[in-house]
Amino acid sequence: MKNTRAANILLCLLLLLVMTACRKEPGGKAAAPGGRLLVVTSLFPVYDFTKNVAGEKADVRLLIPPGMEPHSFEPRPGDVITINGADLLLYTNPFMEPWIDSLLSGLNNPKLTAVNTGGKVDLFDIEHHGDDGRQAKADVHGSPGRDPHIWLDFRNAVRMVENIRDALTSKDPASSDYYGNNARDYIERLGQLDRKYSEAIAGCRKRVIISGGHGTFGYLARRYNLEYITAYGLSPDSEPSPGSLAKVIAALNKNGLKHLFFDELVIPRVSETLAKDTGAGLLMLHGAHNISKDEFERGVTFMSIMENNLENIMTGLQCRQR
Repeated sequence: MKNTRAANILLCLLLLLVMTACRKEPGGKAAAPGGRLLVVTSLFPVYDFTKNVAGEKADVRLLIPPGMEPHSFEPRPGDVITINGADLLLYTNPFMEPWIDSLLSGLNNPKLTAVNTGGKVDLFDIEHHGDDGRQAKADVHGSPGRDPHIWLDFRNAVRMVENIRDALTSKDPASSDYYGNNARDYIERLGQLDRKYSEAIAGCRKRVIISGGHGTFGYLARRYNLEYITAYGLSPDSEPSPGSLAKVIAALNKNGLKHLFFDELVIPRVSETLAKDTGAGLLMLHGAHNISKDEFERGVTFMSIMENNLENIMTGLQCRQR
């Protein structure tokens, strides 16, 4: 997998060199309409945070096409060309976007600034427990690492917004007050969301999130002191072991839970099978890695996704209704 990814990125970079060599503009720079900043963002949370902070001052583009599962994403030639023409590339962290270093090493736009919006966020170690009881650590792509889903602790989302604000200000100092005000307003909304989750989950009869999907919600579970059990590890492309499936079924029965959660953008075959075997209902927990084409066209936001998640959590954990 890693060799294939490296080969694909190399092909993209070679194509980029050929195309930019034919351009008249230095570095293939493609300015955004109206002289605004051109900002390319990787995942949907980064995109939506940036749209809220940048407002009318930037043309913000989502790199991963709506509807695509992001863990297996690799930049295409057109993506590389777009990034090379941008002012800013904003990404989540190198564990979520492992292709970032290879990509950046071949770009030829000296004005492009790439920013890890997860900078200064403490990432948790990933722990997998095998059927034989041994413990191993692996990132979402199978190498030693950390859980990359940082935006699902809203305190981390605040830090991401601050890093986005600072990145925009560094490129456009004249608009620093504008970015600062927008960031402050959005950070206040994140604080309200965090308090709403805390208050709602405090009234839950059950304290266990059980998912037939992959391990996206570790940060959220830790934030609100919930146990979190999943059929998969972190990769949606992996197959759950019989031991993992048995653990999910046992946890549902032990905790008296009537609902099982599943992921967005992944066909929930495992969740459907487990629900059929146990009689549990199914509820979506949307990790907001990406959104569907329909959601994108409807203007779905990070906030609206998290509000819907809270409603489903309250149903699944048998909470008092607000």
